[in-house]
Amino acid sequence: MHSPTIETRRRLYQSVLRLRRTEERLAALYRDQEMRTPTHFGVGQEAVAAGVCEALDAQDVVYSHHRCHNHYLARGGSVFALAAELYGRDEGCSRGRGGSVHLTGPDHGFMISSAILGQTIAVATGSALAFKMDGVPRVAVAFFGDAACEEGIFYESLNYAATHGLPVLLVCENNLYSTESPLQVRQPSGTQLCERAAAFKLRAEQVDGNDVFAVHQAASRLLDGVRQGRGPAFLECMTYRWLEHVGPCFDHEMNRSYRSREELEAWMERCPLRRAGDALLAQGAATRDELEAWRVDVDHEVEEAVARAKAGSWPEPESLFDNVY
Repeated sequence: MHSPTIETRRRLYQSVLRLRRTEERLAALYRDQEMRTPTHFGVGQEAVAAGVCEALDAQDVVYSHHRCHNHYLARGGSVFALAAELYGRDEGCSRGRGGSVHLTGPDHGFMISSAILGQTIAVATGSALAFKMDGVPRVAVAFFGDAACEEGIFYESLNYAATHGLPVLLVCENNLYSTESPLQVRQPSGTQLCERAAAFKLRAEQVDGNDVFAVHQAASRLLDGVRQGRGPAFLECMTYRWLEHVGPCFDHEMNRSYRSREELEAWMERCPLRRAGDALLAQGAATRDELEAWRVDVDHEVEEAVARAKAGSWPEPESLFDNVY
C-alpha cells in the first residue's frame, strides 16, 4: 500500500539531496559570521521533511519550529530566499526580519515557523478547525521536536483536534535531545510518545525517520485517513541531528560532553541521503552517473543562490516598523 512509483522515489532522493547540500553549504558559510542570526541546522534530519511534504497536496499548509530550514525547502521554498533571510537581506522570505527561525512562504503552503516551543502545534490545529468549518479538503501539518511533547499546548491541541475530528497531521521529529538534555532524563523510563498520542484517540505511528521512503509511506497512509474524515493523526519520526543544537559546528569540535562522538558516528552511518541513494541504485531506479549529475545541479543552484543573497539589499531603515501591530 502506498508504494511510491520510481519517479516519486527519484523525487524523494532529490529532495533529501537538495536539503542536505543547502544546509551543509549554509553551515559552512555561517562560520564567516556574516549571518547574524542564531541558526538551527537540520543536517541528518532531512528525510522527515522530504517524506512528509512529498505526500501533501498543493492546498495543504505546513507549520514548523526553530529547526525549520528543511521543512521550508521541502515544501518548495527558495534556496535564494532562505539564504537571503539568513543574511538579513530584504529579498529574504521574511524580508530579512525573521532570521533563521521565522521563515514564511505562504505561496507554496509554508505558513510560518516559530521559536516558541509548541506554538505552531496550536496554530496548525486552528487552521485545521478553519478547514473543517469551511468544508474544504485541506490538511494542516505541524512539525515539532520531541521536547514539544512536554509542553501543555501539545496535549491541549491533541485533545481539541481529536474531540472535533480536525484534519491535522502532527509530525514529531524525535532526535532524542532537547537542546543538550537527552530524552531519558526528561521522561519516565519506557515512555513512548505514540502511546501518549493514542491516549487521545489519534492514529499514531512510529517510523524510521532516516528512511525517506518509509516516512513518505507512513505519512501518505495517515494522511489518507485524515482526508477521509477520520480525525487527526500523529507521526513520530526517529532521527538525529548531526550538528550542535544551535550553530554550524559538531559538538565534539566544541568539546561538549552531553553526547559522544561515537553516538553521532553511529547515527551518521544511517545517513538518510546515502541510504536513499543506495536504495535507488539497488532497485535500478537511478544510476551513479545520475546521482552525481543531480548533486552537481544542486550545488550549482545553491552556489548561485548564495551569491545572489549576499549581493542583496538591506531593508530600508524607514521600513523597520512595517507590519508591526
